[in-house]
Parts: sequence; C-alpha cells; structure tokens
Amino acid sequence: MITPEAALAALRAEADPVRAVQEAAYLKSPREVLGLRVPRITELATGWREGLAVEERVALADALWRMDIHETRVAAAKLLVQARIRPDEGVWTLIASWVPEFDGWAIADQASDAGARRLVADPSRLDEVEGWTVSPHMWSRRAALVMTLPWARLNNLRPEDAARRARILGWAAGYVPDRDWFIQKAVAWWLRDLSKHDPQATRDFLAAHGERMKPFARKEAARHLPA
Repeated sequence: MITPEAALAALRAEADPVRAVQEAAYLKSPREVLGLRVPRITELATGWREGLAVEERVALADALWRMDIHETRVAAAKLLVQARIRPDEGVWTLIASWVPEFDGWAIADQASDAGARRLVADPSRLDEVEGWTVSPHMWSRRAALVMTLPWARLNNLRPEDAARRARILGWAAGYVPDRDWFIQKAVAWWLRDLSKHDPQATRDFLAAHGERMKPFARKEAARHLPA
C-alpha cells in the first residue's frame, strides 16, 4: 500500500519547473503547481489504487487532497474515478466534502468527474446536489451542473431519467440570471452536450431563456444544434 508521502514523492520526482510556472500563471492557482500533465497523474493514480480496498483509497485521496498541491488534488480525484465502487458511501461523502473548497475549474472538473459517477450509481444523491444550486459559493453552484452532465448525454431516456434531466434543466434555468462567466459557461456546456442527444430540448430551453443568457453562452449552447 502506497503512503501519502510516497505518492507525493512520486509526483515531485516528475515535476517540471518550467511547465509549473506556465501552468500556475494560466490557472491563476493559489497553490503549489508541480507541472505534471493530467494523463501522467492519471497513470500514477491508477497504479496506486491497484489492490487498495475502497476505504484505503478514500484515506489516500483524503490525505492527498489535504496536501493542497495542484497535482495531489488532481491525483486525489483520479483515485476515485471509477464507475463501479462498492461500497461507495465514503467515496461520495469525501467528494462532496471537497466541493466547498473548489476555487478553480481545473481541480473542480477532475473532482466533478469522479462525483458524476457516484451520482449515476445513486441518483438519490441529486437531492444533496440540489442544495448546492443555492450556495453563495459559485464553484458549488457550478459543480451541480458539471457533476450532472451524464444526464445531458443520455439517449433513449427511461422515465426516471427524463424526470432527472428536466429537474437539472430547471436548475440551469435558475442560473440564467447569474452573470458570472463560469456559471454562464456551465449552463452553455450542459446545453451543448444535451443538443447532441436531444436537440429539441436545447431549442426549447433557448427559446424560453436564451435572450437572458450572455451572448457567448447562448452561442456555445447552440453550437452543435442541427441547422
């Protein structure tokens, strides 16, 4: 079993100081950046989780997250990116505990990818996610849409998934008056992905709310709509 200290040492061993400076400037990151590329972090995390029990993976992910280095937080999320995890209550609890600490898209999106799989595994967790939609913390509000993207990408919906999609679109409609760029971008992202699977639903949303969206978001949402 790899220790948190050994995992950090493995990440530091592959640090790229030049890329770290460039990436920190690009991300406007408040924390240390080592300069590793995400595919390499994924490879390392995949190797670390081999043979670990779920509770051991959760403990390692928790420790890496608490180190508060860009790459350790990405690695923490990557440790938990898996469709089938049983039991997964501890995994979901840990991911949800990270949400109030999100402060940038790069780490938030990696953690949201892991969280999305836990929502698909247990959609009753959408009740908890709905609470994020009214959070004063912008990144929590954004996470509610990013983590629920699987419902934008479904074809041949079962009635229960159609209801969940409609529920999430209701959250997106509630975000339309929010002028924050990242919130507008999240709404556009959800609609853009939806348009590939249900173009009429995207058209209906834009007809009802598009005039109040920022122009860039409206354009992005419609980018893949059939002519």
